[in-house]
Amino acid sequence: MTIILSDDDLQGYALMAVAIGAVEKTFLARARGEAVSPPRHHVSFPGRGDLVFTVGGVLGERPLAGFRVYETFEGGEHSQIVAVWSADDAKLKGLIVGQRLGALRTGAIGGLAIRHLSSPEARIVGVLGSGLQARTQLAAAAAVRQIAAARVYSRDEAHRTAFAAEMQRALGIEVTPVASAQQAVGDADIVLCATSSPRPVISASDLKPGAHVNTVGPKTIDAHELGLDIAGAASLIATDSLEQTRAYGAPFFLDGSGHEGRMVELSDIVAGKRPGRASADDTTLFCSVGLAGTEVAVAASIFESL
Repeated sequence: MTIILSDDDLQGYALMAVAIGAVEKTFLARARGEAVSPPRHHVSFPGRGDLVFTVGGVLGERPLAGFRVYETFEGGEHSQIVAVWSADDAKLKGLIVGQRLGALRTGAIGGLAIRHLSSPEARIVGVLGSGLQARTQLAAAAAVRQIAAARVYSRDEAHRTAFAAEMQRALGIEVTPVASAQQAVGDADIVLCATSSPRPVISASDLKPGAHVNTVGPKTIDAHELGLDIAGAASLIATDSLEQTRAYGAPFFLDGSGHEGRMVELSDIVAGKRPGRASADDTTLFCSVGLAGTEVAVAASIFESL
């Protein structure tokens, strides 16, 4: 029987632990050379937008294959479809339609980066942005660290106030809306940058020593939410797919900065092939670009959890 789920089936954050477990297994498979994760593929519809496909999966004892497709058309409600097959017997395991799976998957990858790159003693989170991605990033941080409090800033006061109230109820931690990006991140051990800003919203001088930063928003050379000096201050820069950073239509934001060659694969850190944080005062940076196949693994784990 093929399972079909929608956003209504994925409400809340109870599935975050399932999602983080699924992406961790995928990253370990990637480190072993058992993940299929090519760069995303765009199909253009001139004057309207694109259909964007990420195709991938994992090999090994229980191989999975599938795809995610989303659109960039103007207007209306944006959505996406994720389909998962068993690569052993060609059975279609299920479909998930909506937006929440993509945000859950991206949050889970961010949570994995926090688990392996942030200080184990991290307790305070600074959140920039108040949309769905910011919500799942904070939920993932709370799933892997004993978070005591979070501060959130976004340009719209009503949005950041609503975010704080919702996430405090959902996660059981203190979440406070603040009036500036600097207030949000000044004492943060973990910084979650999930904005739509084409210009940097924070710089290295805004961060405390030892902070870990996840960037989820724009990351091209012409539009990036972080100051390049943060990359300069980082002792370690990781990403989920070096191949994807090189496949953007516009150059990646670190191109030409002298820091692009320092980026390492998060999968190698997860697998112990490369060292992670070396000291409590290290600044670390994770550039989330969306490893293909992780949405397939998360969807499969959700199907199995039902």
